[in-house]
Amino acid sequence: MATDGPRDEPRDEPQDRRPGEAQDRRPDEAEGGFGPPPAMPPVTPATPATPATPTAPEPSAPPAAPHPYAQPAQPATPPPPPTYGPPQQPPPAPPTSPAQPYGTPELLEPPATPRAPAPDPGPPEPLRPLAAALLNLTGLGLGYVLIRAWIPAALCWVATAALLLVALPADVDGVPGGALLGYVVVLALAAADAARRARRTPIGWRLRAPLAAGLGIVLLAVPASGALAYDSAQDEAVEEMLLDRLDKADRLVKAQEGRPFTATESEYRDALGTYRDLVRDHAGSRAADRVPDRLDTYYKSVAAPYADRQYCEAIEPLKYLRTLPDSLGKDRLGRLATWPDNRLADSFYACGMTSLGKTGGGSDLRELMSTFPESDAAAKVVPGIRAAIDERADELTGPDPCSATTELRAIRTTAETLPGETASSLRAKAAGTIRSGSYACGVDDFKDGRYTEAAKTLSGYADTYKDSGRAKRARTIAIAAEVAAARPQAGGKLPAQRGPGSGQEFVIKNDGPSAVEVLFTGPATGSVKLGPCLGCTTYSSRTEGRAKACKASGRSYPQKTLRLPAGEYHFLYKRGTGAGNLVRDHSDGAKVQGGYRYTDCAYVVRGGFGDFSPRT
Repeated sequence: MATDGPRDEPRDEPQDRRPGEAQDRRPDEAEGGFGPPPAMPPVTPATPATPATPTAPEPSAPPAAPHPYAQPAQPATPPPPPTYGPPQQPPPAPPTSPAQPYGTPELLEPPATPRAPAPDPGPPEPLRPLAAALLNLTGLGLGYVLIRAWIPAALCWVATAALLLVALPADVDGVPGGALLGYVVVLALAAADAARRARRTPIGWRLRAPLAAGLGIVLLAVPASGALAYDSAQDEAVEEMLLDRLDKADRLVKAQEGRPFTATESEYRDALGTYRDLVRDHAGSRAADRVPDRLDTYYKSVAAPYADRQYCEAIEPLKYLRTLPDSLGKDRLGRLATWPDNRLADSFYACGMTSLGKTGGGSDLRELMSTFPESDAAAKVVPGIRAAIDERADELTGPDPCSATTELRAIRTTAETLPGETASSLRAKAAGTIRSGSYACGVDDFKDGRYTEAAKTLSGYADTYKDSGRAKRARTIAIAAEVAAARPQAGGKLPAQRGPGSGQEFVIKNDGPSAVEVLFTGPATGSVKLGPCLGCTTYSSRTEGRAKACKASGRSYPQKTLRLPAGEYHFLYKRGTGAGNLVRDHSDGAKVQGGYRYTDCAYVVRGGFGDFSPRT
């Protein structure tokens, strides 16, 4: 409501007051006022105070600025009621500023513009800082929103968005530790700052502090559930990564099918390393749960040669599979721990029997007997070898007894290396068959024109089996074979089993400085040895040898006299070394007829033997 303007009042006229009359109103009261009491002007005993003018209630809108030349209004004070009795001293009035004269033309300083009042924080709420802190811990900046601090709230939103940008999509490595630690620090600082601000700032949105605190506790489920969801997403990313590793190992195993194990062993070991890491380091994962099925496929892939009946090629892969329990553990492998055993034993037997009779063959049978002595395959070794010996014995009368004999010798070697007493009967059986095979092989070599081989085989037979009834016959054929090796005309057919002892006289003399052995074959077959001739020398030519050999008077020549049946004969002269020089063997032929006496003189010409020159 409007107030009265300034008015002139007499200052020097005292107001009437009854002596002893009491004042019914306090000096600081104003009639009809709603605001603070007006200031009272100072009064003196001589001059009574001017009655105050009632002040108007405080306007709802700020008052307009006063005119610069207007005199400030003086509050009107109603006249006091008459008093009775002796005059009383009025209470002292508060000091006032000196009054400005009315109508003074000088400019007056305008009053300062009133400042906006500070917001009223309302009644005290102890839970208000806690509510703001809890709401900010949600990471959504709601504590700042609660007290309407928009800029800090926006900063919280930016921090949360940055964390989501770094963390999503979830991967195996998760959120970087630095980013997560920084975000936690930001949330802690934001919570502390919101609690500080909320102590002097009222809550907006018509919420009370207990309700806001409860809402903060409820909304804490948002980051908690987000963390759980992220952990779940990260676990799923890890699962996908492990499944991808499992799939790569499966493809690696698949790619080795049809290739030899020696070329694929490293790849198989790499795949096995992946399976081992999955079950050891990530037990309980979906990939680890699938490893047992993959190991079934792995074992079958490695042992594929066994399924294809390639037993020799299956041995090394199966031996490799038997080492896996040491690296993976029997508990993890289960039935696969012993899966290769029977297959390896069968492969040992099949491959050993296949290689039986070959040079160095049969070693797999020895390994079978030492590794799986109680297996069914081991029980078949002795019967299998016995059957192999019988089979080769039947081949001695066939077209290639030498091959059968060679295999028999290899079988005997295998039998001799078998552990225990299991091979004693096999060794005896193989030895008897080899004796027959050696003779059959020598005879077959002679018939096929392999005279050198025949001579070696049959000479060895005669030397080894001296108690054999075929030893003498083997020696005869060996002599004929040796002569035939130098003079093929001596071959063609097996020599008769007849030695010298009847027939025409045939004298052989040595006119050489070294010993000589003379082998002959024809109607009779045999050999003689003559010692060196003391004082004899070599001849410069065959012509000289024919003229002078065995004719020196007074010299005793080593000689032997044979009785040979008439017929065509072939001779082989075998000398050692003489006069420090190697003398070549010499062969020749002669025809022995009835009614004659023959003399043969063996001499040496520089560069070899002299001609065979029998004399009648």
